[in-house]
Amino acid sequence: MIKNERQYRITKAQAVKLEQALDQVTSGASRNTPVHPRLQQAQVEALHSQIADLHAQLAEYDALRTQAQTAFAVESFEDFPQALIRARIAAGLSQRELAEKLGLKEQQIQRYEATEYASASYSRVAEVVRALGLMVREEIVLPSSQQE
Repeated sequence: MIKNERQYRITKAQAVKLEQALDQVTSGASRNTPVHPRLQQAQVEALHSQIADLHAQLAEYDALRTQAQTAFAVESFEDFPQALIRARIAAGLSQRELAEKLGLKEQQIQRYEATEYASASYSRVAEVVRALGLMVREEIVLPSSQQE
């Protein structure tokens, strides 16, 4: 998941490099020796897969920045940190701007997001929710054995 503009630029550059590598593999321009067709096909498929992954990440970040997404589905508590990051991006806030709202340094927000808020206290996560102006609605479901 791309979390900031720097990562976006790096991902975009990586996609370009992989596309150039794919061109070289498919044209055979980088080879002085023949490559077995199966090996070449495996290289092509691997490059296609990596390029597709990068393009999906770029598209998700672009969509978050440009579309007015008003809700993010959270299927489990483990999904909550990524939803916070997506909400920050969709709100048009940089990590620096969120840090300023919270009275923190930008590096602290970068650390929180890099670890998906693993080191953040519950009260800090609540502050982030308030700073982003989010309304969190989720139900807590007991295991089926306790519902009977």
